[in-house]
Amino acid sequence: MKNWHETKEIAGVFIVETFYAADDRGDFLKSLQYSKIPSSVNMQRIVETYISTSRRNVLRGMHYQRPPYDLQKLVTVVSGRVLDVVLDMRKNSPTFGNIYSAELGDGCQYKSLYIPSGCAHGFLSLCDNSKMLYQTTSEFEPTCDTGVRYDSIGFEWPIDGSDLIMTERDKSFRKWNAEDTEFV
Repeated sequence: MKNWHETKEIAGVFIVETFYAADDRGDFLKSLQYSKIPSSVNMQRIVETYISTSRRNVLRGMHYQRPPYDLQKLVTVVSGRVLDVVLDMRKNSPTFGNIYSAELGDGCQYKSLYIPSGCAHGFLSLCDNSKMLYQTTSEFEPTCDTGVRYDSIGFEWPIDGSDLIMTERDKSFRKWNAEDTEFV
């Protein structure tokens, strides 16, 4: 796993070792196994699962849901490769404001990333057809779904801004302001 820049630890964010096997029939990936989640984590039940497919240079994020629909998230790259980025927005966290990044997917030994409630999440697709599996503890709620601008969090994305492919919505998110967080 290659870190793109000096990342910092974030309390509660961790890599989950997944089971993967391949043979002449194909392959098999176990994306969630509760026994692999540390007992110190109060992982709520998964209530929604979805998959996104992204072309190379697509940046999705930095997304989160406000309380009371905030959520825990387990993300797994099913195929392709992404640079995954997490921002700790929890005012009472010892790692408040820290950014964590990791490369996930092909060549990264099939790992998942656990993201606690109160963190913004985004990723950059590093190749065509990156498929990301999300497992969340709260259903999508449009009135609480929001984000912060990818270029306002203090992270050095490994791509020129003119090459990025983003939605207008993601481009229009407010800038990250440590004084103005929904997570206290």
